[in-house]
Amino acid sequence: MISTKDYSLLPGTGSLQNICKAISVLDAILSQEWEFRYYSYNNKWSDQEEFFEMRNGSGDQMLILFPPNGCVINGFAHEYRQQDKQKLTVNLPSQFDSFIFGEPVNSIGTTFCLWTTEEKNWQTGQLDNDEDNSEEMLNIFDGNPKTYINWAEEYFEDCYKESGIPLETVTKIYDGQDLTKEMVLTMVEELEDWEQLKTDLDEIGYPYNFE
Repeated sequence: MISTKDYSLLPGTGSLQNICKAISVLDAILSQEWEFRYYSYNNKWSDQEEFFEMRNGSGDQMLILFPPNGCVINGFAHEYRQQDKQKLTVNLPSQFDSFIFGEPVNSIGTTFCLWTTEEKNWQTGQLDNDEDNSEEMLNIFDGNPKTYINWAEEYFEDCYKESGIPLETVTKIYDGQDLTKEMVLTMVEELEDWEQLKTDLDEIGYPYNFE
């Protein structure tokens, strides 16, 4: 299981970015109401930065910034004690300072922080806490489509077909294949607003063909 104690299985920046986009696409299909989604992605956070957010509605959040070179992850678990942020970010490259010490991260809080300036080679600061809830937040990044399905079938109960969320469709989305109406309709009985989904996909930066 991926955590701040063992992040050897955390994928490289490119693979992590693809997973973040995939699970945000899946959430956008299962919940057209943005406020009820768990995962979301913005490929135009700034001119050269992309942004991923996880929020569980109960106070836990994970924010990930994808600048041109590297990646930084900020996790906040509201039920866990926050340790000294300066210790959590020891040796954090200065290119991430404005994100980690600015808004919205500063107001949210930091329970754990991971970063890399390369394709892999993840690092973290000094860890004083035995528990920081990083395992629960980071496990979705194991690259296994079944991990998302197991989570989503509980979280989005009654939002998908009775037959369940199909592994084949989720795998195609994890692989970055163009999303089609046929793929969408293997997951849900109907979609209320196709134009909204197009808008969401454009914001995520995910390819689709609804012709």
